[in-house]
Amino acid sequence: MKKITVLLCSLTIMFNTMAQGYIPKDEKQAVSFVIKNFGLTVNGSFPGLLGSITFNPSNVTASLFNVTVDASSISTGNNSRDGHLKKEEYFNTAIFKKISLVSSQITNGAVQGSYLFDGVLSIKGTKKSISFPFTAMPTTEGYLFNGSFKINRRDFKVGGSSLVLSDNLTVLLRVQAKRS
Repeated sequence: MKKITVLLCSLTIMFNTMAQGYIPKDEKQAVSFVIKNFGLTVNGSFPGLLGSITFNPSNVTASLFNVTVDASSISTGNNSRDGHLKKEEYFNTAIFKKISLVSSQITNGAVQGSYLFDGVLSIKGTKKSISFPFTAMPTTEGYLFNGSFKINRRDFKVGGSSLVLSDNLTVLLRVQAKRS
C-alpha cells in the first residue's frame, strides 16, 4: 500500500509540473499592428489565430508557442487597402498563405507573471529570430497572454521600396488561450 501511495504522489507531482496545453481562442484582435502610412497611423489585424500553446508558469522551460494566422485575413478597415496588401509587393498571399510564430525558448521575466519569448517569426517566406517580453494572466478558461514587439517590414520583404510607408511597425499580441 505504501508503494502505491508513493507512486500516486509522484504521478501527481509530475503532472502538476508538466506544461499544460492550450489553444488560442479566435478573437479578432489577437494579432494587431500599428504602422505609419503617409504620416498617418494605420491600425490593422489578422483575425483567426490558430495553433497550440503549451504553458505552465511553474515550468516555463517546457513551454512552447506554435501559432499561425492566415495572411489573407489582414484587415485594416479599408477593403481596397486590404486587397492591395495581399498582392505580391506586400504579403503575396497567393503564395505565402501563413504567418507563423514559433518559440524556441520561454524564460521567466524580472516580475512575477512576466516572461521572455525567444523564437522565430516567419513572414512571406522569410524567417527571423525575435525576442520580446510578455505577460500571462490566469483566466477561468486558461491564460490571457499580452505582448508586443517591433519589426522592420523590409526585413520580411513586405512593401517593397515604398517611401510613404514606415519601415518599422509594432505588432501587438492579445491572446486568450483556453485549455485544450
